[in-house]
Amino acid sequence: MRRRAGRNETGETTMKNKYLLAIAGALTLALTNGMALAQGAPQCPVKIGAVIPLTGPQGPIGKPIADSTQLAVEHVSAAGGIKGCPVELALRDDTGQPTLGVDAARYLVDVQKVPAIVGVVGSGIATAIVSSVTTAAKIPMVSCCAVTPTLTRLSEEGKTGGYFFRTIPTSRVFGVAHAVAATDRGYKNPVVIYVNNDFGSSLLRDIEKALGTLGGKIAGAVPYNENQPSYRTEVNQALAMKGDALILLAFSQDGATIAREWISLGGTQNLVLHNTLRSTDFINAVGARFLTKAVGIDNAQVAGPSVDAFNAGFKAKFNRDPIGPGLHTGYDAVVVTALAMQQAAALDGTAIRDTLRLVQDPAGETVIPGVEGIKKGLEAIKAGRKVRYVGATGPFTFDKNGDVTGPALVWKVEDGKLVTDKVIDLEQMTALFRRIGF
Repeated sequence: MRRRAGRNETGETTMKNKYLLAIAGALTLALTNGMALAQGAPQCPVKIGAVIPLTGPQGPIGKPIADSTQLAVEHVSAAGGIKGCPVELALRDDTGQPTLGVDAARYLVDVQKVPAIVGVVGSGIATAIVSSVTTAAKIPMVSCCAVTPTLTRLSEEGKTGGYFFRTIPTSRVFGVAHAVAATDRGYKNPVVIYVNNDFGSSLLRDIEKALGTLGGKIAGAVPYNENQPSYRTEVNQALAMKGDALILLAFSQDGATIAREWISLGGTQNLVLHNTLRSTDFINAVGARFLTKAVGIDNAQVAGPSVDAFNAGFKAKFNRDPIGPGLHTGYDAVVVTALAMQQAAALDGTAIRDTLRLVQDPAGETVIPGVEGIKKGLEAIKAGRKVRYVGATGPFTFDKNGDVTGPALVWKVEDGKLVTDKVIDLEQMTALFRRIGF
């Protein structure tokens, strides 16, 4: 005989149904929350990737750039973070080698899942990363230091997808600065020793064109390969060209070796040095007494509150003045990226790419370096207001290729210290560009 369901069985069935409904509700809520997280709310901390040389021939200039980059991350976090989350710098060492730079960028994108990459000092490394990693992954890269015009050409050809930006002017600005520094001192036929890569060769072409317009001519040019114990062969080749000055396009360690051997073999002390040699490490390695006639070039900062704010913040953190390549531009690369991430609807590469120019709105509220300045910008963006980031380098705007234009300076060594000798302001630089045909 079949037994009828009693009250206990009916109650158990009802409880089971309620339990199943509760589980279904919880799963629905979890899925909804997960979708919301994916669509907008970020996972904390928010990561920004960085590829910077910490070791190898470029290590002496890369380490201070990494310091400046980390300082910017700390300032953004202290200002409230990106979408309320603290920021973490995922830093990888490329050792100055394109293959390792590509591996570092791929690790950051595939494993660390970063939505943007900053830093990237070497032009050849930047070109390799854009060509092999970031464009395909749809991840914006904001370089602090890559000056090669190759990246402009790739952008013009549609091969960057609009994902490449840089906070430093292209090599054309540096080419003009080298030509001005040389001709101002009456050097008409300098010889050039340059690093044998895209950075060196593209800069050489720009110097040659600028110098020719300003009344000079390169006596000859000798390439060198990085990280060699001696460069006597290359130096002797350059000496045989009998130039009235030496323009040296090198990184700090190799540059010091070349300069010492040049001087010891009887070369003129009329030196024109690139911004990569604007460091006390280089001065100490060569000897300040041999550099009294030397001048060098670098990109310049437009004087104003934003530059002062960065300089004060850097000195407060590191107890030294921010003198050297990539310090100002490295900081700006992080902050402009962070502001774009704050404004982006979602923390994915395409959304960040599309907001990088929006945080430079001429009609927006001015945002400057430092915790208080960045906090003002983050809060304005959250409230739906427009902002204009005026950076550690002064005001800058990305053009259609992600490039910026800026002033330059000429520096020299006085009493063993780096001092500014002359500034080529933006108006003068623009006029020189027109004259030269850049």
